[in-house]
Amino acid sequence: METAVKKILIADDEPDILEIIGYNLTKEGYQVSTAKDGDDAITKAKAVKPELIILDIMMPKKNGVEVCEILRTQKDFKDTLIIFLTALNDESSHVKGLETGADDYINKPISPKVLLSKVNALFRRIKTEPNGTAVIKAGNLEIDPVKFEVLID
Repeated sequence: METAVKKILIADDEPDILEIIGYNLTKEGYQVSTAKDGDDAITKAKAVKPELIILDIMMPKKNGVEVCEILRTQKDFKDTLIIFLTALNDESSHVKGLETGADDYINKPISPKVLLSKVNALFRRIKTEPNGTAVIKAGNLEIDPVKFEVLID
């Protein structure tokens, strides 16, 4: 059975990064969209609905952390994979990025092959996670026993 092509959004203000990463992900068979700043990233994410977003932190208009925070508050993006790819390599930036809702935090520079292997590993993990029991809904309350999540609308 053929699976749908995974969509990836790359948001970075450095055109060279967009080109190199975009080329390598496209070559691997992913459908790639790019954004040059935080506002553009939010707009494109809403339009494209990617399975993965690769975000730089230091971008104009809205930084990557702000973009992540905004997207994580929206139901359509609560399960979207997010990777921070940034030159910020201090401990507090790592912690803040992951606590904001990122699934991984990667420092630049990184080889395209290593980044690609991390992307593939994330998608493999999602593909092999058990479906588990159905989400339990009661009024405005949603309980997902597999993800240990409780949502209140």
